[in-house]
Amino acid sequence: MDKFKYDTTGYKIFTVCNYIILTLLGLLCLFPIIHVLAVSLSGKGYVEANLVTFLPKQINFQSYKYIFTNTAFWRALLRSIERTVLGTIITTFFTILLAYPLSKDSNIFRFRFIYMGLLIVAMLFSGGLVPTYILVANTLHLKDTLWALILPGSVQVFLVIMMMNFMRQLPKSIEEAAYIDGADHFAMLTMITIPCSTTIILTVIMFSFMNQWNSWFDGLIYSSQPQYYPLQTYLQQFLKVEDNLSGMQQGLYTEISENSLACANIIIIMLPIALIYPKIQKYFIKGITLGSVKG
Repeated sequence: MDKFKYDTTGYKIFTVCNYIILTLLGLLCLFPIIHVLAVSLSGKGYVEANLVTFLPKQINFQSYKYIFTNTAFWRALLRSIERTVLGTIITTFFTILLAYPLSKDSNIFRFRFIYMGLLIVAMLFSGGLVPTYILVANTLHLKDTLWALILPGSVQVFLVIMMMNFMRQLPKSIEEAAYIDGADHFAMLTMITIPCSTTIILTVIMFSFMNQWNSWFDGLIYSSQPQYYPLQTYLQQFLKVEDNLSGMQQGLYTEISENSLACANIIIIMLPIALIYPKIQKYFIKGITLGSVKG
């Protein structure tokens, strides 16, 4: 009966239309990226005349050469790498430690609902930008340090709730068998819960990675000097500082357009996400689906 349903004319028409729509949507998402890449590789005259669409004209690699020979770029890149690696590790660590006890029932973890309520309130209502800045810069004295970019966002309640719901769906029989064998909570967490939660942990890692890599505003307010900027903040400020373009104005890079330079920066920013995301996409989607179920 099911085979007959899939062989009908209506189903075949629906399948064709579905593929056409999905293809068009995919192209709509891909075309802007192709355009930005083409602009970054095109000559100055064609870019400034708005003649570049999806193919580069008068191929020119000077924008990338200018970026990669800039010491400030490599300094900002290194700071972003340090921030992303440390921030992802710390966020994942804290998320696991907070989600594990919250995944237990109230008869095991007393006052669970009180803690959950506090977390939800903290997720919905922040302390505000000015109090947060005073806390980080004046009270904790973290301004111009790497920790000012990592610690304020090290615990993300949304990720905690998602991981908590995932852990609550794990079979209770496994925990009961471990308890009978004498396992404590630390053994349960490290030997059973974490190995069974690989999918949601990879999802948390991906969320944290993208958040740390793409953040630029905190680098702007917590860094008083450009040498402390992470890559995103450095690139956001790059074209606003006249000294950055002094080399082009002096004739060293006369074939570079500011639009080409901006597009080259965008491509460089996108590259790590574009390389990493496809490899763990299946875990990312599965983790969101399973972790979003109300527990």
